[in-house]
Amino acid sequence: MVKHSAVFIFIFSVFAPAVFAQQKIRLTDDWQFLKQDLGGIWEAVRPVKKGAPEEVPLWTNVTLPHCVNAKDAVDPDVNYYQGPAWYRTLLNVKNPYAKGRTLLHFEGVGQKTDVYIYTTKVGSHVGGYDEWTVDITDAIAAFKKSDTLQKQFNGKIPLSIRTDNSRDLEMIPSNLSDFNVYSGIYRYLNLVYVPSVSLDKIFVQADVDSLGKEGKLSVRTRFYNPLNAATATVSIKLLDPFGKTIQQTQKVLSDLKSDVEIVNFNVKAPQLWSTEKPTLYTVETTLTTKDGVFTQAEKIGFRHFRFATKGPFFLNGKRLLIRGTQRHEDAAGVAAALTEEMIRQEFILMKEMGVNFIRLGHYQNSRIALNLCDSLGILVWEEIPWCRGGLGGPVYKEQARRMLTNMIEQHYNHPAAIIWGLGNENDWPGDQPDFDKEAIRSFMKELNDLSHGLDPSRKTAIRRCDFCKDIVDVYSPSIWAGWYRGIYTEYKQVTEEEFNKVNHFLHMEWGGDSHAGRHSENPDKALQQIKAQGTADERAGDASLYGGAARVSKDGDWSESYICNLFDWHLKEQETMPWLTGAAQWIFRDFSTPIRPDNPVPYMNQKGLVERDLAKKESYYVFQSYWATKPMAHIYGHSWPVRWGAEGEEKMVKVYSNCDEAELFVNGKSYGVKKRKSPDFPAAGLRWNVVFNKGENSVSVVARKGKETVRDEIKFHYQTEKWSKPAKLLMEKMADENGVATIGVKMLDDKNVQCLDAANWVRFGLTGDGELIDDLGTSSGSRLVQLYNGRAVIRVKTKNGKSVASAKVEGLPTAFVNL
Repeated sequence: MVKHSAVFIFIFSVFAPAVFAQQKIRLTDDWQFLKQDLGGIWEAVRPVKKGAPEEVPLWTNVTLPHCVNAKDAVDPDVNYYQGPAWYRTLLNVKNPYAKGRTLLHFEGVGQKTDVYIYTTKVGSHVGGYDEWTVDITDAIAAFKKSDTLQKQFNGKIPLSIRTDNSRDLEMIPSNLSDFNVYSGIYRYLNLVYVPSVSLDKIFVQADVDSLGKEGKLSVRTRFYNPLNAATATVSIKLLDPFGKTIQQTQKVLSDLKSDVEIVNFNVKAPQLWSTEKPTLYTVETTLTTKDGVFTQAEKIGFRHFRFATKGPFFLNGKRLLIRGTQRHEDAAGVAAALTEEMIRQEFILMKEMGVNFIRLGHYQNSRIALNLCDSLGILVWEEIPWCRGGLGGPVYKEQARRMLTNMIEQHYNHPAAIIWGLGNENDWPGDQPDFDKEAIRSFMKELNDLSHGLDPSRKTAIRRCDFCKDIVDVYSPSIWAGWYRGIYTEYKQVTEEEFNKVNHFLHMEWGGDSHAGRHSENPDKALQQIKAQGTADERAGDASLYGGAARVSKDGDWSESYICNLFDWHLKEQETMPWLTGAAQWIFRDFSTPIRPDNPVPYMNQKGLVERDLAKKESYYVFQSYWATKPMAHIYGHSWPVRWGAEGEEKMVKVYSNCDEAELFVNGKSYGVKKRKSPDFPAAGLRWNVVFNKGENSVSVVARKGKETVRDEIKFHYQTEKWSKPAKLLMEKMADENGVATIGVKMLDDKNVQCLDAANWVRFGLTGDGELIDDLGTSSGSRLVQLYNGRAVIRVKTKNGKSVASAKVEGLPTAFVNL
């Protein structure tokens, strides 16, 4: 049976006695999984003795959340699986209500889903990102009528779920999208007990004037009433941020079939929700009927926002420069199946970096993500997955309407949400034989009207579809200065030109890729081949590593050194643009994609500030030096073990810090104190030209902000020997802790000098008792990866046995190491 891994008992009503409060139980354990289709539902539930030869196909044990593509999305040798898969378990159902309803609440399943109780199909859903619910009450009752079935399953209820992410041109998102269209029960699945009448949705509108003096609160309810009860009593409480009831009311209702506005409260001088102080109130709604009590609590916030026409963004009457990033639901080892703790860790890292805004691209995210944005103070642009490919037919359009409606209604109460996104790169053809701009415009208008009808309080937006930019409230063109087009010093000019073309501008997606661990002594060299173009949009084929005009994305070194310069320039420029609403860098975490097999980590979009396992790249600290308030200092190069150059040559040391001043020490000698000056590129003036010792060096910094002091230190080797062409590989075990061995490979020339610019592909292998820790989508977690400065690393689970690891580079002898 499924274990009750987390049980949430909701609040009892104070207006009427209740025997039970409703329960919501996460179904996480005791699941079986099959990565293929079945001949029919009978194969999932037929009685077969364990171990019998006819027990085929073979199921594996998993826990939820679970993604079908947890490993194969970044397997360098196969395409990721797109097709049916099955999950099954046994439910122990104990509904405490005499006439209660038993529900399955899905927080997100990809992409088409069928649900069965025993052999009865109880529900289906299309769309991998919105929430949905199936009432299994009647199917359970029918199943329990059979004593034979009760005995066969020991009183438990067999639940089977089929998921399917097969390619389908009449579905969104398009498979042309630059991200995997995953399958599986990759968000939480809940067993929910409710009385015969319950609250389906609560819509709370919290308004405040621009000065924050007058607040208004309205509450509208929608009911789940399958037995058609005639009357109910609804009670509303408004609790302040400390849990004190400040207003309450009660109402008897005789119409439970439609949305009902319950109350309008006036709130004097409410405490405002902001990105610096995300103050949350609670609206507690209790529904009472003769059959039971249902109570639901919603966190809400009072805030006022405004996009000035041809101007900046204002929150609660003050200009706020939007400092944003973006995310996909994607992580090493689990793909889309992130646990609540994993999501929390990710968002805390964002907030510590100084983020005040996030675009949740390109689909409705987990409710956990929205809750974190509310509590941490991160403004949200959330969008539906109408992404690339053109426009499909009636089924396609209906899915888009449904997903937009669900996104808005399910996330209506979150104060963090300010923008509903209607699409992304809708000027990208390919899924349909005809690409009709007017048809796309017509449907975009329909979605825009639908969004405003469902929620007049928030803005609509799209990114990169110029022929629709006049339809939505906020528009983001494509600006990739210094990556797909032009050079990064063109950023301000290009941005201002685009800003002047629309009433409300917000720049989504900028930055570029970096291969974690790869560094350069001359990172801007590729810019010598590229001319300033006065434009920075991404065009068809720009993401390819082959052909076309010179561009950094194709001709650059993909080093962390270059991307830090690009970020540094953009961030210091944004501080000098008083008209700018803001921008959101793409993307916080590296993520998998089926359309980039040739990237240094195959099938990975490497534009993240952290790797797919949340390991910070150097660029994370560039953003922190501009955005974070807590004092920090970071010497560039923590993942750069060997620097190179001539003996006696001056080399630049950069310190990224938000402190007022910093003093650098190299091998114990002070190189002086420098003041931080944001316009002084690079590193806001915190850079020193120094001469390293041949061999080992130690560099430290002491930075001060007011009375606070922070420090950082790195050690590295300085190589003065020049290398010739690669000749051989050196492989060695670098560490062995807790059953995990770290092995590394280095590229050497014929004189054993490390080739520090080598970027060859290396393939790791393993024979024996151990297991490679690969298919993670990280620079140290892929069995096929490009070298970073002539080296690469991977880890092995030794399993207390013996193994031989290998490293193969085309044209060179294979290297081995015994473990």
